[in-house]
Amino acid sequence: QVQLVESGGGLVQAGGSLRLSCAASGVTFRNYIRAWFRQAPGKEREFVAAIPWSGGNIVYADSVKGRFAISRDNAKNTVHLQMNSLKPEDTAVYYCAIVRDLRRVAMMRPSDVDSWGQGTQVTVSS
Repeated sequence: QVQLVESGGGLVQAGGSLRLSCAASGVTFRNYIRAWFRQAPGKEREFVAAIPWSGGNIVYADSVKGRFAISRDNAKNTVHLQMNSLKPEDTAVYYCAIVRDLRRVAMMRPSDVDSWGQGTQVTVSS
């Protein structure tokens, strides 16, 4: 049973930074995609960023390009999301995810996700 546990959320002022982390356990397979999604109140869950096993061909949503950076440590089964220049519209619950279908990295949807974390709240005040 795969378990994903996020940490690092919180309250920050606009223009500030936060670093989210997600630790995975119970993973018995290799070569999977790690990703982050977010869901704001009253909105659908949306893709934020994804990183393949190799660390190459990273994909970001247009709304976070140039501000967020995803990274992973396969030896520690962790993935991170460094969020800089945060905006009030970045306020959401952030979820980490594992996707096993490697073809989905470029056009990932919530329905593609095999395992979800419980989510961590990020609130950006104006």
